[in-house]
Amino acid sequence: MSSENQKSDRAGGAEPPEQLALIREAVRKAEVPRAKPRTWRGAALAKSLPVARVLVDKGVLHLDRYFDYAVPEELDEQAQPGVRVRVRFGAGARNVRGGRREGGGLIDGFLVERVAETDYSGPLAALAQVVSPEPVLDGELLGLARAVADRYAGSLADVLQLAVPPRHARAEAREAGEVPAPPAAPEVGSWRRYGHGAEFLGALASGGAPRAVWTALPGPEWAEEIARAVQATLASGRGALVVVPAGRPAARVDAALTGLMGPGRHAVLTADAGQERRYREWLSVRRGAVRAVVGTRAAMFAPVRDLGLVVVWDDGDASHSDDNAPFPHVREVLELRASRDKCGFLLGSWSCTVEAAQLVETGWAAPLVADREQVRGAAPLVRTVGDGDLARDGAARAARLPTLAWNVVREGLKHGPVLVQVPRRGYVPRLACERCREPARCRHCAGPLEARDGGGLWCGWCGVEEGGWHCGECGGFRLRAQVVGARRTAEELGRAFPAVPVRTSGREQVLDTVPGEPALVVSTPGAEPVAEGGYAAALLLDGWAMLGRPDLRAAEDALRRWIGAASLVRPQGAGGTVAIVAEPTLRPVQALVRWDPVGHAVRELSERAELAFPPVSRMASVAGTSEALSGFLAGVELPRDAVVLGPVPVSDAGPGPTRRAGSAPVGEQWERVLIRVPPGSGAALAAALKAAQAGRAARGAAAEPVRIRVDPLDIG
Repeated sequence: MSSENQKSDRAGGAEPPEQLALIREAVRKAEVPRAKPRTWRGAALAKSLPVARVLVDKGVLHLDRYFDYAVPEELDEQAQPGVRVRVRFGAGARNVRGGRREGGGLIDGFLVERVAETDYSGPLAALAQVVSPEPVLDGELLGLARAVADRYAGSLADVLQLAVPPRHARAEAREAGEVPAPPAAPEVGSWRRYGHGAEFLGALASGGAPRAVWTALPGPEWAEEIARAVQATLASGRGALVVVPAGRPAARVDAALTGLMGPGRHAVLTADAGQERRYREWLSVRRGAVRAVVGTRAAMFAPVRDLGLVVVWDDGDASHSDDNAPFPHVREVLELRASRDKCGFLLGSWSCTVEAAQLVETGWAAPLVADREQVRGAAPLVRTVGDGDLARDGAARAARLPTLAWNVVREGLKHGPVLVQVPRRGYVPRLACERCREPARCRHCAGPLEARDGGGLWCGWCGVEEGGWHCGECGGFRLRAQVVGARRTAEELGRAFPAVPVRTSGREQVLDTVPGEPALVVSTPGAEPVAEGGYAAALLLDGWAMLGRPDLRAAEDALRRWIGAASLVRPQGAGGTVAIVAEPTLRPVQALVRWDPVGHAVRELSERAELAFPPVSRMASVAGTSEALSGFLAGVELPRDAVVLGPVPVSDAGPGPTRRAGSAPVGEQWERVLIRVPPGSGAALAAALKAAQAGRAARGAAAEPVRIRVDPLDIG
């Protein structure tokens, strides 16, 4: 219809089209706006509890508090505590109309609570929108997030970003299923191999809250043993949470739970599940339809109802430490949850970290270990380059592949696959003795020595210059730093065994399983695939490189990775053999030979106590440019018993995936200090660092960032 025809029709009294009339009628009947307004101008407020306290999604420390907003009457029913909302933020006190603040940018947030009155003296802005009526933040999760933020000197908003997954509307629209009835208590199974394994399961099934540090026996049974602990907890009518370091172990626990209890009784929360599936699984836990969870790092905040047990597997894995501020660690968060919820706690691993040993020493948790006879029956035979090998092969101690290694590989290939573990490129010591490969250490703090551009030696921890260094083991004066990668090792072994297939598992491609037929499997630490029936043998190469890492926990981490690889090998009774190419007299190597990770951790803990290093003390790392760091230290009010170590330069590892987590930004010269306090002062240290950082942000000094990390995983 033309515009002329439209004008003539209207002039003649014709009615407008039917759809247009319906739209006008709907608008005429609407007394208050039903769309999603920006200011709710003129809208009446809720008659009951008209003030909403909102946590805005601004991870800035000086804004780490709640902000009050008015609740429009039309949003009264939806605006309940725990829902996601959108609010106007940053309008200022000048943009006021009719007693309401207007303007500012829209920002997401969580509605924490509704109150009758506000403490704010000025006009309040109104809630702009309730994003979803689904309550995703309850008081229990909010309290846990606040405790984590305070421990790690971070903001509550940053913690909630880690704790609450992004919303997905389609997943939210699905209704939760019915809650299954509690299963029957499980059989003891392989838990009877441990001294108090049956008692541990019995306590969980009866509603108790036992705390244990579990040193698992080598082999694949660990996943089923965790599943039995979860089933025992569910049998008592409570929930359980299991956190593992990566997707592969999560899949193994998932399969064990499904095989033991059937599908539908647990949720899997991993990063690679996709946004919709992850949010759907998370909502099933939040709504109470699922009482058991297994997942990776972010699952540590899963809102399991009536929590009865928390489990962390392989707590020494670096994946358990979050890479986003405020960098919480799974072990510490689950310890908080066990204390707050008064539930059971199980820290399990084939090895034993120093932190786990401290939990036992302080009495917070009890040891859960097998006797020596069980250990000898489950572990493989571990061989090192000893005096007999040196007599036959004088270069065996310094050779990368001595005669012992070739013999173990050759014999193992007759019976099945052979695993070859090679340190990845990140395992490069700053400096080590060229003759015996003993790491070069500082005489003042036992920190790693590094070479500067000027040619001198400096400590990477305390910054003290080291003059006239010589090796305390062999008296050598020359230093070295080198490592051979997995790809080159695979090429060398492929030429030596041309008739045997060679498979690699590492950063480019990580294999999950390999067949039980003879093959060479070259893997970097942590990427070892599981062999059907177990490996016939394993070869652990370049042990000096792992032990020479410039880090406080180098020996502990090397032993953990060796034991992790050796646990995939068949027991000694079935012919399983492990050969390690490292100095046989070193403590971690001897701990591997004896299969005694607990004894090694106890010795490490005693040495940490002498040096006053974590976990005996609490420590924080503060890094930034020289100007920003000096300004921060000048403004922070540290506890009186705090000790500042440094500053020392922070190495720039360059761009790309090889960068270390604490490296300086590309092209910038950063420095770092370590601040140490004795036990009992950790909370005061975190509060002081948080207050100083908030003050810098309020003054606009955040243009030059200062990175704070409480309880840093790597202080090398």
